[in-house]
Amino acid sequence: MRSLCAVLLAAVIVMPAAASEETVVKLAPVVIESVADRVEALGTLKANESVELSVKVSAIVERLQFESGQRVKKGDLLAEMSSAEEQALLQEAQYTLEEANAQLERIRSLIGRGDASRSLLDERQREYNVARARVLAIESRLQDRRVIAPFDGVVGLRNISPGAYVAAGDVITSLIDDSRMKLDFGVPSVFLQTLVPGMNIVGRARALGDHEFRGVVQSIDNRIDPVSRSITVRATIPNPDGLLRPGLLMEVDLLTLERDALVIPELALVPQGQQQFVFLAQPDADGVLRAQRREIKSGSRWQGKVEITAGLQAGDQVVTHGTLKMRDQMPIRVQDETAQTGAR
Repeated sequence: MRSLCAVLLAAVIVMPAAASEETVVKLAPVVIESVADRVEALGTLKANESVELSVKVSAIVERLQFESGQRVKKGDLLAEMSSAEEQALLQEAQYTLEEANAQLERIRSLIGRGDASRSLLDERQREYNVARARVLAIESRLQDRRVIAPFDGVVGLRNISPGAYVAAGDVITSLIDDSRMKLDFGVPSVFLQTLVPGMNIVGRARALGDHEFRGVVQSIDNRIDPVSRSITVRATIPNPDGLLRPGLLMEVDLLTLERDALVIPELALVPQGQQQFVFLAQPDADGVLRAQRREIKSGSRWQGKVEITAGLQAGDQVVTHGTLKMRDQMPIRVQDETAQTGAR
């Protein structure tokens, strides 16, 4: 009986010592970051400029100056139709223009000496103008037999071969300007008052892994869809590496109400009913580091972080690991020496 009492007395003595042991925790500082409310949406990519290149005349393809997927510059010759007849007509018209110009200059010299009438000068001027207009018309017809790149970009698949006969309107290839992309996506009309050009967006595509693409809202549609009650927003995304392709589906985060705010890891939150608490690392009068329970107000959350709107200030150290058994004023010991230095 006496030995049993001794064991119980020893247990009573040991229990307070165990309660006073320090709990090992990890800390994180309260920092100021640029945050924003995020509106999620789905959007489809479009090229900055896109066109289907077709021929204007019915003729045989004489030359092709591109390969499928090739990058071209504005003004590059992509295809040329047969033009032997037009070249001969142009040469004839140029001879006629040269003769008309010579006759005009001769009459002008005679007019200066008073040996020709004004009406004859007007007639030669008219003949020269007609000859010049004919040359311009034939040159225009020759230009219609050439397919020129209207802007810098990359061509698509080639649909014809040299020697093929093509009719007016036949598409030979497509051309897109992929230096930047347009992203159209729908936003619920309840956010209408917050939508302005210049807002930032972040886009992701499953086909491209975890890569994030940042862009800017360029314009907002002038009407709301009566069925979905959403409004179409168009953003532009730089595409210097050419990773983005037209038609690609993207997940979009529209960043609204951008601001600087206090931010902590979401792991530090200790919810109790409708309230949110954190444990601060605070030294007491004896220099012992203790966990101080404090109620806070939270705002937006994203990627494991949470915005703090009330209850903390920049530089505070909050407990992120070890909160499950944490109690107010419990002594703690920081596992991370770097965090401990910042907390003291």
